[in-house]
This record gives sequence, structure tokens and C-alpha cells, in this order.
Amino acid sequence: MIANWDQFLLPYQQAVSELKVKLRGIRKQFENRNQRPPIEFVTGRVKPVPSIVEKMTRRHVAEERLEQDMQDIAGLRIMCQFVEDIYQVVDLLRQRTDLTILEERDYIHNEKPSGYRSYHIVIEYPVQLVTGEKKILAEIQVRTLAMNFWATIEHSLNYKYQGDFPTELSARLQRAAEAAFKLDTEMSEIREEIQEAQHYTPQNGAGGDAPDSPHSKED
Repeated sequence: MIANWDQFLLPYQQAVSELKVKLRGIRKQFENRNQRPPIEFVTGRVKPVPSIVEKMTRRHVAEERLEQDMQDIAGLRIMCQFVEDIYQVVDLLRQRTDLTILEERDYIHNEKPSGYRSYHIVIEYPVQLVTGEKKILAEIQVRTLAMNFWATIEHSLNYKYQGDFPTELSARLQRAAEAAFKLDTEMSEIREEIQEAQHYTPQNGAGGDAPDSPHSKED
């Protein structure tokens, strides 16, 4: 087993920190140009050691192949308002020269049997260490707020049932996933109305105090 996990995970932590800054910068660039950003907020994490070990055992990943075969030790999540925003973000990532896209998996229109929807991108990202450059694999998940709500609940239940959901619960989760996607579809259809409302502030005619935006929260 890896003797020093802190040392092993340090480049992944650096990659997540740098990528969060860069991805959040996309939102700020849109705002500075007075354009609606396709990104609501960005989160990131390094997979905890127990989760890495459990996945190594479950997927039969050899320790010497860990860096090559486990793509989500470093994970970023980008939340969007609309499904269309997801594909705009994907296009923006494809244009970047500071990372290399290795794999894309569209689980939005090709959802998993469980009902799970998201867009997954596996990237190779170079971090600069005192020992030189090291290329890190990371997974970026791009999803709507509704998709993220469903995925968070399903993930919590998965811990309880270890992936073996009762038949009725599984069916209800699938129905909930379809309802969440229907909500996304409805919101897309009235997207222009929503965007106009979001730009309608007290400064341009609305009365009363404007509430704080809930979309500025980031970890």
C-alpha cells in the first residue's frame, strides 16, 4: 500500500485548487463583459483515501496503475442553470490550451439506467512541482442544479444500500430523475423570460430591496 498518502495526493490537491480558480474565472469573465455566465458555481475535491482504497478493491486497480486507471481522484463539478449552458461550458473547455481532454461521456441525453444525468469530461492537467511537471488525471462533471440535487440524494442513498436499492425505491428514483429532467426542459423553454427577469433589478425599475444572489456561494 502507498506509504505516504499525503505526499501522493498533494499534486491532486494542487490541481483541484488551480482548476477551481480557472473555472470560476470563466464566470467572472462573462460578468465583466456584462454577459450572462453559463456557470453558476464550481466545487472541487480530492477523493478521500478510504474511498480510493475501496474503489481500488472493487475495480481491481493495481497500486502501480492507480494514477493511470483511476480518473476521478481529482474531481471538479460545474453547476449550470440550463441544459444548454452545459454544452456551452463543454465547448469552452474544448478550446482551452492549459488542459487536454481525454474522454467525454454524455449522460444527459444518454442517461444511466438509474436515471443519473451529467456530462463527464476526463482531462489531463499539468501541475508544476518542485521536482518538475506532473500530469494529473481529473474528472469534471457538468450538470444543472436539478441534476445535481438528484445525484446528491442518490449518492447518499447509495451509501445506505451499497448500490443494491429496493425495487420500489429504484423505481421512485428513476421517476424523480425524469421529473428533474422535465423541470430542466421546461426551464429551457422559458429561458429567455427567466434571463430577462434575472436582469431586472431595482436600478432599472423594480421596487424594494434586491435580495442577495444565492449563486455567488462557492467552496
